[in-house]
Amino acid sequence: MRTIWVVITTCSLAIVQAACSSQDYAGTLPGFTHDIAGDLQPWTHEDFDADNDKFMFAVFADLTGGERERVFEIAVAQLSLLRPELIINVGDLIEGGTEGPSEIDAQWDSLDERADRATAPIFYVGGNHDLTGEVLQSVWDQRYGRRYYHFIYKNVLFLVFDTEDNTPERMQEIFEARNYAIQVAKEQGWEAFNETEYANMPENAAGNISDEQSRYFTEVIAANPDVRWTFLFMHKSPWLRKDLNAFTAIEDALADRPYTLFNGHDHVYEYLERRGRDYIRLATTGGVQFPDRGRSADHFMLVTVSESDVDIANLLMEGILDKTGHIPLGGDDVCFELATCGDRQQ
Repeated sequence: MRTIWVVITTCSLAIVQAACSSQDYAGTLPGFTHDIAGDLQPWTHEDFDADNDKFMFAVFADLTGGERERVFEIAVAQLSLLRPELIINVGDLIEGGTEGPSEIDAQWDSLDERADRATAPIFYVGGNHDLTGEVLQSVWDQRYGRRYYHFIYKNVLFLVFDTEDNTPERMQEIFEARNYAIQVAKEQGWEAFNETEYANMPENAAGNISDEQSRYFTEVIAANPDVRWTFLFMHKSPWLRKDLNAFTAIEDALADRPYTLFNGHDHVYEYLERRGRDYIRLATTGGVQFPDRGRSADHFMLVTVSESDVDIANLLMEGILDKTGHIPLGGDDVCFELATCGDRQQ
């Protein structure tokens, strides 16, 4: 598997096919014709990078911790230029932080309205901003149903986790501690946040996965032994908890097959090789950034699945331009990486 950081310009391509008579036709591949006879052609080969089983999907990251204006809307426009077949995120789509159902619904209405502008379908993953507390979970259940689920596309298995899968009693403790910690962050900064009870709860960094959720995924994995690849999407990093056997059981069930894991939460990019597999933590797609902690920038990932392999490209939003040479939606003045923006910092 290859993972690269690239800055690209997206523009329209005009494909012109010359009209050839039957006696002039020299092409031999379906969909490819030309009028050049003989052994010499001005191209390298005719092994086109195309097959019926190849497809591309996109993954985007956290929007929260104080969503920065316009970034997600621009990301949707850029993804519509790039044309993945489906899009999926790694949690923290709304700010949450309230027990008012009407306010939570308004946050989701705003997110849904912007997400619906994407050409491809967007699959949601719940994060702590989306699911911490009984009210937030209830609103999710009423609007979207399942908090963890799976689907198969072109014989590839997608597993979507809920890393806020706590008992009601523990969830209430986390909810109260988290609300206090967020208030501390607003008043005193993120360094003070790191000293709060919530910041030091094991669920803060690693989340939780119940035995019930673990059984669901191990059964799904067992029922689909012949898929080409398996992708896992979650918000937090449950492998950080040495006591979380529920997640270890899922990793064990996947041990003999190729898989890739994507998560978020920390707003800082990280690549980890674990159990011989790629575990990739995305940074942000509009969320608060922490440049002092590492690579913290607005980006998303394009994953290409072919018959025999998976290739992953990291796309920085600042470099994805439309055919006019500009960031879509007038985004040339938007800061996508605080560490490099200077006077343009939001």
